[in-house]
Amino acid sequence: MKVPISWLKEYVDINLSIEELAERLTLAGLEVGSIQYIGIAQGKPPAGINVPPSDHLVWDREKIVLGAIREVKPHPDADRLVLAMVDYGGSALEQCVTGAPNLFAYKGTGPIDPPLLTPFAHEGAEVYDGHADDGSRMILKEKKLRGVPNRSMVCSEKELGISDDHEGILLLDWEEFKDFQTGTPFQDVLGDAVLDIDLLPNVARSYSIVGVAREVAALTGAALRLPAVDLHAEGPSIENQVHIDIREPELNQRFTLALIKGVELGPSPEWMQRRLKLCGMRPINNIVDATNYVMLELGQPLHAFDYDILVERAGGQAPTIITRLPEPGEHLVTLDGKDHELYEFNILVADTAGALSLGGIMGGLESEVQDPSLDVLDATGVEMGDNDEEPVHGKASARRPATTNVLLEAANWNFINTRRTMTSLKITSEAGVRFSRGVHPSMAINGQLRGIEIMRRIAGGVIAENVLAAYPLPAPTIRVDLPLAEVDRLLGFHIAPEEVVRILRSLEFHVQEDGDLLHVTVPDHRLDIGTGMVGQADLVEEIARIYGYDRIPNTVI
Repeated sequence: MKVPISWLKEYVDINLSIEELAERLTLAGLEVGSIQYIGIAQGKPPAGINVPPSDHLVWDREKIVLGAIREVKPHPDADRLVLAMVDYGGSALEQCVTGAPNLFAYKGTGPIDPPLLTPFAHEGAEVYDGHADDGSRMILKEKKLRGVPNRSMVCSEKELGISDDHEGILLLDWEEFKDFQTGTPFQDVLGDAVLDIDLLPNVARSYSIVGVAREVAALTGAALRLPAVDLHAEGPSIENQVHIDIREPELNQRFTLALIKGVELGPSPEWMQRRLKLCGMRPINNIVDATNYVMLELGQPLHAFDYDILVERAGGQAPTIITRLPEPGEHLVTLDGKDHELYEFNILVADTAGALSLGGIMGGLESEVQDPSLDVLDATGVEMGDNDEEPVHGKASARRPATTNVLLEAANWNFINTRRTMTSLKITSEAGVRFSRGVHPSMAINGQLRGIEIMRRIAGGVIAENVLAAYPLPAPTIRVDLPLAEVDRLLGFHIAPEEVVRILRSLEFHVQEDGDLLHVTVPDHRLDIGTGMVGQADLVEEIARIYGYDRIPNTVI
């Protein structure tokens, strides 16, 4: 899992170097396989740790800075080039010759207010060659471009090593970055590092940015800041607009739905796209991106349905969302366009007209969010052949209009069955990976509230009052009585009782002290703590992990 440090810092303060943080996480069971540096210099590794030097591009603090394009003028001798007049914090504007297509809309329109914020590279700066595919670099030096002298550059993401995007220069959102002064080293604007953490199944609780932040808070003593899950619902109640029917509660322990109407489909905000890309995900549109964002942030996968399609499939009535096993011979075409013949144990999300998605793994093609701006020919259905008399069952023969009403699913799925389904159908997804390792049912409502509210903020629309929820098999609250003597016995050395209590509370366990006995209540995001003697051993392992395996004294036997 990729964890951008800039995103992590939103939930916990980090006072360690990136390299020391990586080592602390690794010793605590979250192995950092590699660190990707973006513009910033590699730090010194902790003593005794050998880390190979990175050959990434470091943005020179003097030569690669934040610029503001104040005006875009026509090039006097080239239609495909423009002159960007850049404020870089100096005494006069610098003229840059560029062919960036995302500047052509501003050509000859006069002063730009507010200006376009962009990375600016001075003469002598080292950047990647945007026209090369081999990762080669170049040093900027003055030369004429179609007769106009040019010694500097406004940069694309590819030229800075952020991504492979070279379709235009990087333009930053004014509202997000307006407080930065022109001439600020670009390292201080977008410099970042991304930890690539190899998560084992026993630390599935950390399969999110907040999950990793919890670990950092416990390891460093810093306070954890959880994202808000406030809901601004002003529309008519969701009651009677949709119904839920769970038929296999052992496989689908919890299911929630929220409804938002009147959204405007479009690109997600720059800050969201940037975070998704740093985590290795491709931005699609504001609705789909919101579901992926919350999955990465909280670890709770979501799925967005086009509500109008569901109503149409229900004959104009309020749809009933059913979770069930497949009927004999049933098929499902998933979002990736593959037609799957289903096995009898593949849990489905369906309605009265048929299957909609593979529960917890991947949505179906027919009921997905409709985005006509995509280049896919049949974003809603299938292309008909010359001999076809009618479209494939359930599909439309032409694109539908863009989605305006969204039904959002946040559910919980049996982890063993999820793993079995992915194996049998040879299908994998980010959602499936998380559910196959175990997501606590309590996370569904948090993800639902967070996801639907983010959609409202970035796509507009009105949220229906209430969240429709079915929870036929509530997860039990896990409580463990832990004698302090058992901590010493299992560890083989003594940890002060106050330190034991501090460590458990830092991991969000509720601890009630009763002399030499601790009554411990497990937080509802944890599925890995057992009961009785097993639970005691699990808690002692947590204590040792945060105390530090490297601090455990050697004992001669």
